[in-house]
Amino acid sequence: MAKIIAIANQKGGVGKTTTCVNLAASLAAMQKRVLLVDCDPQGNATMASGINKFNLKCSICQVLIDGADIHDAILTETNGAFHLIPANEELTAAEVKLLDYLVREFRLRNALAEIRDNYDYIFIDCPPSLNLLTVNAMCAADSILVPLQCEYFALEGLTLLIDTVDQLARAVNPDLKIEGILRTMFDSRNRLSTDVSQDLKNSFGDLVYKTIIPRNVRLAEAPSFGKPAMYYDKSSIGAKAYLALAGEMLEKDLQEAKLANNTQALEGATDRTSNTGANTGTNTVASAGANTAVTTAVER
Repeated sequence: MAKIIAIANQKGGVGKTTTCVNLAASLAAMQKRVLLVDCDPQGNATMASGINKFNLKCSICQVLIDGADIHDAILTETNGAFHLIPANEELTAAEVKLLDYLVREFRLRNALAEIRDNYDYIFIDCPPSLNLLTVNAMCAADSILVPLQCEYFALEGLTLLIDTVDQLARAVNPDLKIEGILRTMFDSRNRLSTDVSQDLKNSFGDLVYKTIIPRNVRLAEAPSFGKPAMYYDKSSIGAKAYLALAGEMLEKDLQEAKLANNTQALEGATDRTSNTGANTGTNTVASAGANTAVTTAVER
């Protein structure tokens, strides 16, 4: 079953789409089954994957509004070796139409449930605002990956986003959590970037990925060619950074899986011990009852 990760930040221009496309391509290169869902009306993730957003037969809009079969919206031929559910400007009107639906927050979640078993990872590219499309993404997701530019105002946006995640977790998706915080567009020559980066590590600890995405020209150029950075210039520091991020994510998921298995094994052992104790107690009581019965019979 796929792990569904929404890539979100209420602040624009922090590298959400760049992260979505390049992380999907990096994991696909590591033989993982990856689906990218473009939920941004700008359709930048669609274009960056080599798909013309102006010539779509079926998109995420038709899935959310018209109830189209989600299988019909999946494009398997992209420039990143991952599958894609595209989007374009039609999605802008979809947000208004969603208001007319009951359980509108779960439209995307219900659609993805049909294909979740077909993938290892599903990434959702969110618009740079907290609207109904973003809420749909967060209701469908297991966790939120937050790209963050190391600037002062970005920290304020992060606080608001975490508050939003907490509210949604309490209201509609109790399993929702922060997957991690990714430092993007990092410039080591900039003292502010270094200071904000350190503040993030001090405040959020292990939630902050060790991998840092540097400011890189190749990362900025690649979308105009409809390719992830690793297919545009695999030797660029940007492409290597996203490959490192994919490796770090896989390692983190492996450790979490081992921890979950160990916890289940421990709980199973505890249950067996409890049952053994209960059986022993039952047998002791039964034996005592039998002895009492024998004694009573002898006395008679």
